[in-house]
Amino acid sequence: MKIAVIGAGAMGSIYGGHLSLHNDVYLIDTNPKVVETINKKGLKLQENGTDNLYHPKALTKSEGIDSVDLIILFVKALYSRAALSGNKNLIGKNTYVLTLQNGSGHEDILSEFVPEDHIIIGTTEDNGAVLDYGYVRHGGVGNTNVGMLVEDKEGFLPRLKESFDSCGFKTHIQPKIQQLIWDKLFTNVSLSAVTAILQCNMGYIAADEYAWKLTRALLHEAVEVAHALGLSADEEELAGKIRRTSEMSPNGVTSICADIRAGRKTEVDTISGSVVRAAKKAGVAVPVSEFAVNTIHALEGRPKE
Repeated sequence: MKIAVIGAGAMGSIYGGHLSLHNDVYLIDTNPKVVETINKKGLKLQENGTDNLYHPKALTKSEGIDSVDLIILFVKALYSRAALSGNKNLIGKNTYVLTLQNGSGHEDILSEFVPEDHIIIGTTEDNGAVLDYGYVRHGGVGNTNVGMLVEDKEGFLPRLKESFDSCGFKTHIQPKIQQLIWDKLFTNVSLSAVTAILQCNMGYIAADEYAWKLTRALLHEAVEVAHALGLSADEEELAGKIRRTSEMSPNGVTSICADIRAGRKTEVDTISGSVVRAAKKAGVAVPVSEFAVNTIHALEGRPKE
């Protein structure tokens, strides 16, 4: 399969590296040092205490490359439109686009570039961390869950599964992929959003009654929206899981909190913002979620001291 992975961060490197074992892979990233290192020395993944080398073709631009079978987006969600716009030459009538990005609602942007029946959404349980240019630690290994919002008339998902599994991934085709995405979303739209607003570590959420009340209010709205979409969600069960997450990681820092601290733009529009957009479609009021989105955007725009 001819595959373009856009974004050579931790996850893009893990997927781009492994998929290059049995596919023609182009790993595209805007950082020339990353690209140069991979092309000269190979892509190094630290796995189970061993450094393994992989050899995808690394590029800063995809100009001159014809359409591919599959594009995998591993840029931050706020850069998805720019990433696809800058690589339109990779998109042909038979090209599929897969997102394993955090959050929900990515199909709203992807549908601007490919038809709905060529959009694949999913989740990954693998994780990693960038150690240096072209050097990534491949941490936890888990399932790659993929699915479509419409019928897979051309039978592409079994091809994808076969290709991914042959390269070491554990791929599962999910008929109700939105359920899995929302199951992962509930923690991010509640606990993670509040850590960004309060600029606190994860442990503070369960420890402070007011932080917990705000977290529960955001969770409640997300559950109401999920129910309106026909998805299942047990609010009390989710609340218990979120509380345990807070208590078990007292010094943990969520990515959205870290982005605010570092003065970076966040992915709030595909996290809490996706709940707000879904709520409008479903006719559900979500004032606390709207407050969260507006507050996080306001924090992003603060002048640096």
